[in-house]
Amino acid sequence: MLKAESSLPVSAATSSTKKHKNVKKEEKVNGKETPEPKPKTAGPKINGHVKENPKKKTVKETETTNKLQRKEKKKRKLPEDGEKPVVDSKKKPSEETVLEPPKVDLWFDDVDPDDIESALGPEAGSIARQMQGLPVNGSDSVDKVLVKDKAFEGLTKIVAMDCEMVGVGPEGEESILARVSIVNRFGKCVYDKFVKPTEKVTDYRTAVSGIRPENIRNGEDFKVVQHEVAEILKGRILVGHALHNDLKILFLDHPKKAIRDTQKYKFFRQKVKGGRPSLKLLCESILHVKVQTGEHSSVQDAQAAMRLYTMEKKNWEAAIKEKYSRDKKEPPKGKQPPPSSSKTAS
Repeated sequence: MLKAESSLPVSAATSSTKKHKNVKKEEKVNGKETPEPKPKTAGPKINGHVKENPKKKTVKETETTNKLQRKEKKKRKLPEDGEKPVVDSKKKPSEETVLEPPKVDLWFDDVDPDDIESALGPEAGSIARQMQGLPVNGSDSVDKVLVKDKAFEGLTKIVAMDCEMVGVGPEGEESILARVSIVNRFGKCVYDKFVKPTEKVTDYRTAVSGIRPENIRNGEDFKVVQHEVAEILKGRILVGHALHNDLKILFLDHPKKAIRDTQKYKFFRQKVKGGRPSLKLLCESILHVKVQTGEHSSVQDAQAAMRLYTMEKKNWEAAIKEKYSRDKKEPPKGKQPPPSSSKTAS
């Protein structure tokens, strides 16, 4: 009976025992027994299907994920956990971004930009000035138009002059000299002096002349100024506006051929359709700048006259040359040329 029960040979039994011992050895690692794998637990049902629970990440995988997230935050400039977000002061939020007004195709040719600004706002006024070629930023822009930057500052062959007067006598109707200004052909001021009054001033005309009592109280003597101006004008082309008034107040004369008066120039009168256009009107129509908006400045008026002249210098000088060459050929009115004397043989 015992022999019949042990159907396996001894060698097979021994080998199975060894295998069993080896399995137990493998299960023991570093003195600890490896736990048996747990069966997968089913997750919650979603739409009738069972979803498995996600696997838990190891410590190494978690550290790697955190590093990647930090790199991504740095790229996107996102704050770290617990840190306050840093706002770039140079960059304004998109909500506060002010867009430039579009340049609308409007007809502003016959409308004063100041009226447009008061009615539609500063943006519309700025657009109107740009379309009309007017300066946008006031007196600084006017100076840029009238004066050449980084130019020669001494006397030139062509100069422009303007004078300011004050009133004397009853009700200030008579005029005397108060200030003389001379600029060179680039608009640089080469002479500017206040003149001590020779009579009691009854009207300073400050609103127009810009002259105040303190300006002329300690001014230069009239005779000195008259002599200095005469020396400067000698042999030079004189530019100005209504120059007969300035020469008269100085008691000076100047060769007619060397005078360039912007009030009398034919092209300027035709341009503004006026017999005797003002300097202010010429500047607005031709230079597209505003002068004499308040108190006058003899320096700026001289600069404006010079700029008008230099714009038309080529045509103006050609017209002067043609005029005087024609006058030489034609005899004066009312006079006949003398008969040519011919000698006859006796």
